Amino acid sequence: MDSFEINKVIGGLLGTVFVVFSVGLVSDALFASPSPEKPGFAIEATEEPAGGAAGGEAAGPKPVAELLPAASADKGAAIFKKCEACHSGEKGGPNKVGPDLWDIVDRPVAEHEGFSYSAGMKEFSKGGSEKWTYDNLYHFLLSPKAFVKGTAMGFAGLKKDEDRADLLAYLRTLSDSPKPLPEAAAAPAETKPAEAKPAAPAEGEKPAEPAPAPAQ
Repeated sequence: MDSFEINKVIGGLLGTVFVVFSVGLVSDALFASPSPEKPGFAIEATEEPAGGAAGGEAAGPKPVAELLPAASADKGAAIFKKCEACHSGEKGGPNKVGPDLWDIVDRPVAEHEGFSYSAGMKEFSKGGSEKWTYDNLYHFLLSPKAFVKGTAMGFAGLKKDEDRADLLAYLRTLSDSPKPLPEAAAAPAETKPAEAKPAAPAEGEKPAEPAPAPAQ
């Protein structure tokens, strides 16, 4: 290869480098994004606390004793249709996937005849001393697996307090002697501020004389 060919190759390489460099300069000029003189406002996404309550604490369910007086057994009967796939509700009814729920209110936990309970439910029953009170049923129906660890019940739960109260109102009717409703907690009595008493005179001092009556 003579010097002329070498000069052509070097010239081609230099030309290519020049073109690439020029394209880079033009691209930087066209697509440059200069920083603003004054910075804008940064938008920060705030995370909502768990449970939606202030301070990050989830609000607990309303007391069942406050909801039951206004609960509807008719609405509860409609909700009970979700339970009928696994439970019967008639007197002397058969056990299905779950036990018969006749007279369930105040019945000892895990003590219904003829049904084989899970180990978690037997442990919760404390040998039959624990009962299905309104309060226990109310919290169990919210989340069975959270309330009774190890239960075999696969129901996801009723999240609305009113729905659970309506269902309990219906379950209460499944008995020859419906159990009385629980009493709501009484509101704390208002205390009156103590009346200020006149200070006792110091030792050696005479008691203050009453102010003279105004002239007629």
